[in-house]
Amino acid sequence: MTMTEISRLLFGLRAAGWSEQKINDFLLYIESGDEQYMPRKD
Repeated sequence: MTMTEISRLLFGLRAAGWSEQKINDFLLYIESGDEQYMPRKD
């Protein structure tokens, strides 16, 4: 993924109403695969 694509992803998640913590956890899940950071339904 390019930096442009990543920034669009972040802007899209913010526009969708995701909190900064939820976005950070999602990115940690993508990079690490650690299940504790996997997005869950609220």
